[in-house]
Amino acid sequence: MTESRPPDGMPDKRATLRTVAERAGFAITTVSRALANDPRIAKTTREKVAAVADELGYVPNRAAQRLRTGRTKVISLILNTNHEFVSFSSELLRGMTEGLYGTGYAMNITPSGMGEDPLDVIRNIRRNGLADAVVFTRTECFDDRVRYLLEHNFPFATHGRTDFTTPHPFVDFDNEAFARMAVDRLVARGRKHICMVMPREKYTFGQHLRVGARRAIAEHGVEFTVPDGVNFDSPPDAISGALRELHASSNPPDGYVCVGEIMALITLAALQDMGLTPGVEADIVAKHASPISNHFRPRIETIREDIYATGLQMARVLLQRMQGGTMDDMQVLLAPEREFALSVPAQH
Repeated sequence: MTESRPPDGMPDKRATLRTVAERAGFAITTVSRALANDPRIAKTTREKVAAVADELGYVPNRAAQRLRTGRTKVISLILNTNHEFVSFSSELLRGMTEGLYGTGYAMNITPSGMGEDPLDVIRNIRRNGLADAVVFTRTECFDDRVRYLLEHNFPFATHGRTDFTTPHPFVDFDNEAFARMAVDRLVARGRKHICMVMPREKYTFGQHLRVGARRAIAEHGVEFTVPDGVNFDSPPDAISGALRELHASSNPPDGYVCVGEIMALITLAALQDMGLTPGVEADIVAKHASPISNHFRPRIETIREDIYATGLQMARVLLQRMQGGTMDDMQVLLAPEREFALSVPAQH
């Protein structure tokens, strides 16, 4: 019987931190930090250790790391499958992935929805040690998930603020400023009756949108309508039906603020189905969160939310939180970017 041998070029046994350290000529702790891309380790040292690790075919043993450190080196991004995230999920993921590159952290996506209590998802991750930190969206004014994580001192960051007096890490978009800018632009185009399908009131971003829109409406003295019976998460057919009902009234809207790209598509289709030409009988100003907006026809005016930058900041904030950074560095409010003529986002 012949002895089984590894293929040519493959190591005879699994490389370990010790074998990498011996070959590279550094202490095991230095090698461990270098492979985690610790900025306290000189760049030349990190590069040499990485080259030796590649040469030896070293693969980190995450199970052993978890037993030794109590950490999973995993960050969980929780996305609610019932909400509109088509227009921003890919950009958010791209930004977070790039922001975590070289840190040793992996990211997984945890779906939430189908009637599941969002807090149960958080509890399951913490109790079972499935991740070192979590990220979630659609924060509520007094969000039970935030309260729970603060009580248990578990690292997290939210896409959105809350009304808690206890500070916590977040990255948010200035939706109040967005709503004001959108109304200002529609009024500048001569529109007198503004319509806006709103998120449910429990969401903080919905509160910010309402404040911004109503302040701008009061300043300009124009009419403002929020359609009854539908919200940002309603089925497209229900939203389209509500818009058609408004246009059948004696005082139909002539300007629309769309909080997302899906909402903009629904509004465009509804207007065209009623024989109206966007940009002629009515105008739309929409939030531009992904490249999909560049392909709307007819073109509409937009205000950009840079979701890629949000993802980058989210990764940075989480790393700061896990490394014990100051709260001032972990609360980020991103400003809307004026576009008004639909344009291709800058390439990153």
